[in-house]
Amino acid sequence: MNVRPTPLLLALLLAASLPAQASVQKPTALRALQVTPASVPARPASVPGQVQPVAPGTLAAPRIPQLTLDPNMPEVQKVEYLSNGHIEVAGAVVTLEQPEQSCARAVAGAVARRVLAARAQLDEVDVSVYDKGTYGGFGGPSPLLTASVPRDRLNDFLAWTAGQGTYERAWVSTTPATPPLRAPDRVRELTVNFLGSVADKAADAVHHTTAKVLGGVQGGLLYHGSSRESLAALTFDDAPHPMYEPLVLDTLRRAGVHATFFVIGRNARAYPYFIRDMAEQGHEIGNHTFHHVRLPPLTPADVKQELTLTDQTLQGITGKPVRYFRPPGGDYTPATLRAAEGLGLTTVFWTDDPGDFQNPGVNVLLERYTRTLRRGGVVLLHDNAPEMLQVLPMFLRIADARNITLDTVGVLVKPGAQNDHRPAPTRARPAPALGPVDVTYTTQP
Repeated sequence: MNVRPTPLLLALLLAASLPAQASVQKPTALRALQVTPASVPARPASVPGQVQPVAPGTLAAPRIPQLTLDPNMPEVQKVEYLSNGHIEVAGAVVTLEQPEQSCARAVAGAVARRVLAARAQLDEVDVSVYDKGTYGGFGGPSPLLTASVPRDRLNDFLAWTAGQGTYERAWVSTTPATPPLRAPDRVRELTVNFLGSVADKAADAVHHTTAKVLGGVQGGLLYHGSSRESLAALTFDDAPHPMYEPLVLDTLRRAGVHATFFVIGRNARAYPYFIRDMAEQGHEIGNHTFHHVRLPPLTPADVKQELTLTDQTLQGITGKPVRYFRPPGGDYTPATLRAAEGLGLTTVFWTDDPGDFQNPGVNVLLERYTRTLRRGGVVLLHDNAPEMLQVLPMFLRIADARNITLDTVGVLVKPGAQNDHRPAPTRARPAPALGPVDVTYTTQP
């Protein structure tokens, strides 16, 4: 579509060429043992996905630092940034009016350059460009363009935005921005819930009891592995998320740990380069439906569609079949299981859910992690929980100290069956000694 840029966009691109300065909005320090955030009531989203899933008892999340560009770029809605203690990554959200969207690449390039110039500590910026008229947050209509721009790849990205060459860490939508087919469910996993007849529940109880005794897959379900092996599965739900994914993957790489990521199909489609990163680094990728919807209310045909779309998306990115599936909310029925089995998927639940998305405070979260860690366990985390990101390195060291190897679901099911083709775990540097937990959310000037 050949549309002439508006005067506003021309002014934006002109401003992008000016020297960049930044002012940082510094959040109030949050110490988990000293501050008790107020409860956050669950409210319906005005636009599907605009509000992240909220469960009862959820507390206010730590305030994420934001970067303000000077001079201002009016299309930039926000720039947030986080660190895992080793690298720092920013996430920039950009919205464009329809006449400006023909220049989306140029705007994305200007934003990436300005953000990286504004804060020297940043190692990467992830840019998401949306249609301004339909923007509804991360779970609303899909972005028009996304890109992951490490600082050392900025020139490559800028060349691509100028129409020169290719850039493999960018995605451009080929369809107009439309609301998702199904609104994302707003309640995250808390408990495993089987819905069915009395006879169905009795059969499910037998599978569950057998799994407790024997471990492993029973009746197409995995509740936990064998307690005879010094193994536990580390899993992340709802991936991938910009800004968070590079930090989680870097943390796992430094610890030499592999995990299973249960991926939302529409997220994977918009951020395929993060899925490739997971696969190339030896992680396992599972199915978490295409829209993150609870499946029991859907028809069998719709359930199959949710799973099939996700499988097709993931296989198209990685070239590998998908073997494992986790139902959003932990809700499932006999029809859910039949749909999963029909696609060759094992349904995976969990034993350890510390509730990282409830923002309980880093000390509480670490205590939950360590209290429930066990042989044969399946640990459930969320890749976009800020407090999880702070506590994860300490949790990985505790598991190592207890001689419990954290690995993928596939390894838990078949100990010793690690993929011979995946990279060997390597530590980037020796882990610091485990000390007392005292995490404060602050920023550096």
